[in-house]
Amino acid sequence: MARNLRRMPVSRDELWSTLCDGGAYAHWVVGTSAIRDVDQDWPGLGSRLHYSVGRGPLRHDGHTEVLCVDPGRCLELEAHAWPAGTARIEITLRDDGDGTVVELVEHPARGAGALLHNPLGDALLKLRNVEALRRLERLAQR
Repeated sequence: MARNLRRMPVSRDELWSTLCDGGAYAHWVVGTSAIRDVDQDWPGLGSRLHYSVGRGPLRHDGHTEVLCVDPGRCLELEAHAWPAGTARIEITLRDDGDGTVVELVEHPARGAGALLHNPLGDALLKLRNVEALRRLERLAQR
């Protein structure tokens, strides 16, 4: 499991608004090349955003589904990325003075990623998510 924390000098409402913009995910989720479609009720329970990873012949289309949502506080997602399988992602927002602490927890859930899960994979996810949270902060500040 990869767990990242980042304190951001933006309000929880501004961060939540950014998370509610399904089209913005390609700008902060590392590896996503394009958002192909977003369900109208995103991020409602069971809603999906449809994305592409990679480019050209190495492109793969997948989707992410909302498993649990506590508006303004927590979003739990399952990213479907065949052939790697699925990953569970939980994003939690907590007020911290004049800013917000964002916690991002990600782990392989099913498929090859879960079968091959190891500390090296967690370290790589953690590094990837450091950059994702940096990008999320930059978007929320706009």
